[in-house]
Amino acid sequence: MQVKTYKYVDYLWDEAVAQKLGNDQVELFLYRSNILGADLRITNYGGGNTSCKTLEKDPLTNEEVEVMWIKGSGGDIGTLDRAGIAGLYTDRLRNLKNVYGGLDDEDRMVGLFNHCIYDLDSRAPSIDTPLHGLLPFKHIDHLHPDALIAVAAAKDSEKVTKEIWGDTMGWVPWQRPGFDLGLQLEKCLNDNPGIRGIVLGSHGLFTWGDTSHECYLNSLEVIEMASEHIAKKIAEKGNVFGGAKVTSLPAAERSRKAAQLMPLLRGLCSSEKPMIGHFTDSDVVMEYINSRDLERLAPMGTSCPDHFLRTKIQPLVLDLDRDEDLSSTQGVLEKLRPAFERYRQEYKDYYETCKRANSPAMRDPNPVIIIYPGVGMFSFAKNKQTTRVASEFYINAINVMRGAEAITEYTSLPRQEAFDIEYWLLEEAKLQRMPKEKPLSRKVALVTGAGGGIGKAIADKLAAEGANVVLTDIAEDRLREALETYGRDTASHAVCDVTDMASIGEAFRKACLDFGGVDIVVHSAGLAISKALEDTTEADWNLLQNVLVKGQFELAKQGVAVMRSQGLGGNLVSIASKNGLVSGPNNVGYGTAKAAQQHMARLLAAELGKDKIRVNVVNPDGVIVGSKIWEGDWAEGRAKAYGITVDELPAHYAKRNLLNEIIYPEDIANGVFACVGVLDKTTGNIINVDGGMANAFVR
Repeated sequence: MQVKTYKYVDYLWDEAVAQKLGNDQVELFLYRSNILGADLRITNYGGGNTSCKTLEKDPLTNEEVEVMWIKGSGGDIGTLDRAGIAGLYTDRLRNLKNVYGGLDDEDRMVGLFNHCIYDLDSRAPSIDTPLHGLLPFKHIDHLHPDALIAVAAAKDSEKVTKEIWGDTMGWVPWQRPGFDLGLQLEKCLNDNPGIRGIVLGSHGLFTWGDTSHECYLNSLEVIEMASEHIAKKIAEKGNVFGGAKVTSLPAAERSRKAAQLMPLLRGLCSSEKPMIGHFTDSDVVMEYINSRDLERLAPMGTSCPDHFLRTKIQPLVLDLDRDEDLSSTQGVLEKLRPAFERYRQEYKDYYETCKRANSPAMRDPNPVIIIYPGVGMFSFAKNKQTTRVASEFYINAINVMRGAEAITEYTSLPRQEAFDIEYWLLEEAKLQRMPKEKPLSRKVALVTGAGGGIGKAIADKLAAEGANVVLTDIAEDRLREALETYGRDTASHAVCDVTDMASIGEAFRKACLDFGGVDIVVHSAGLAISKALEDTTEADWNLLQNVLVKGQFELAKQGVAVMRSQGLGGNLVSIASKNGLVSGPNNVGYGTAKAAQQHMARLLAAELGKDKIRVNVVNPDGVIVGSKIWEGDWAEGRAKAYGITVDELPAHYAKRNLLNEIIYPEDIANGVFACVGVLDKTTGNIINVDGGMANAFVR
């Protein structure tokens, strides 16, 4: 039990950290949970459950009572903290056996868990609560390791369990989680005293220990033994999936093809609600999707409930040749549409065949996992985290299939059992408790000039309102610094020179590969040159035209191509300037370019309305604080034009607008959000964010 060297799992227990936690068993249980959740071979995001039991003083009787602390509903053991757990009186939970009315009484029992609450700050108890509470052990892990689910999903699983662990492990056949499954675990332990854990058929693993560390070691060793057994079987069998039927394209070609295809897939997957995409072509994925057995295994679906709740019961396998020419959007869509229509109809048939009298309404029938042999695997869901996690869970399912096929033969849950989990009223209640989506959820925004200043403020605002953002800038160091300010699954970046057509193309390919497409394009990249006519050089003129005007044109052209392939509409927003409307001294090059941006937006609005692509302009003025263009010669030029010093510019600009307000980058960001997130029936418009400049009024 004290062996700390493992080949198939990571031993992450740090005794120095544990000692700092002292004898606080709850903190040690949380520590164990977090390091278990850090290894995706042990359990994936949101999967599994952990618990501990402690003696506490009852606030009502002042007597010592046993309390079980357990991960609450919807939590994740990898990030679990005290706010995510429930504390229940163990004896009250066990006394529920006296009122349990059998399998038809399962849903009512979940409501009774609340009558067992000890800690009033508890998270809602999960359906797994009785599985832990009816077992006597101080520390318990319920995990979904790929290796254990492979054993659980293998034909003759009970026999395989005995082959690996002898009499030291119990086995319980598949049953939906709930109070009765807790009773079955209790019975298994009573029938097999001295066992170290229990394998749940088609589901996962229960292990335990007297201390948090002993429980952790027990879990790792049991998983290690299963992994060793599977590795031996794979070595003996050789080609577990029957060998390769398709050869993978080179990695660079796979990425190029995936980026080209993703907007089309995204549009097809978004027939009910827009979706965000994810792509992976890891070795594990490619071995499976290129195999001869894909045709047999993919329709069988996943076995573990945690898997198919996130991936749907089965994937969509594309009937596209590996070397398919994807250059004709309409031609490819004509090939793809029948497959999607067929998938949706099959899902509807599954729902109609399996539904109960009280089943929730059918959910989105579109696929979550899409497989393209030779290229890779796509997933689509409501946000980046959900789609990434779905991809991870399907990779878990691939590992399970490989292991089960190596041991004996992979088996999946019967469709009715799968449906009863997917459309369980308790799962529906969990979905209904999810936070309301933000205004720009399910949207992808590409923002130029986002390494700082106005562009970064715009990206921040769009991300805060729920969008995924692709930051682009000509300076990679600024981009990397900016990217660090966002959480995981929110933003990505691409170095982009808006004067270079190819560079813009790479930025859009990055957006498509990272998130599935683009819905919002904001051209904020810019520079300012303030010179009199005689001082304005041809180089000055060309630079302004290339960055501001040509850049906007090429961004619109390539962005619209992506939006049209998705068929979801979209938004183009140009950050222009009050100077495009107002005549002023020493401003011929900059003012002309800004005016061109404004009129281009009007022209595009007139052309793209039929595609539901809206085009609007935000006009800043006097954004001195936090704006990149004021760090150079522009400030000196404007100060000279007005006969004041550079230090006097902020006060000068604030005093000259009607509201006497200083304009900040965040104010411009609010203007962009109004265009894309509030004014959903506005196009061809110009919004001035300048504190009120009468000579810039557009009407």
